Amino acid sequence: MAHMNNEVIVSSDDLNGHGGVFCPNPKADMKLWNSHPKVYLDVSKTGSAKCPYCGNLYTLKHSENEHVAKHH
Repeated sequence: MAHMNNEVIVSSDDLNGHGGVFCPNPKADMKLWNSHPKVYLDVSKTGSAKCPYCGNLYTLKHSENEHVAKHH
């Protein structure tokens, strides 16, 4: 499997009820052949999280970082 190492900007609307996202994620535009097991990434605490499989970095939009941190 190729490592993608892309930055994927997410908004608070993209987060689940626990303040995170799953990878692979439709916003990362990963092809089915390049997929990996689904992993949960918590972006609400630090504002970003890196997938251990593909290296994609999921980053919360800067303007929404403080808003989400207060709610999670």
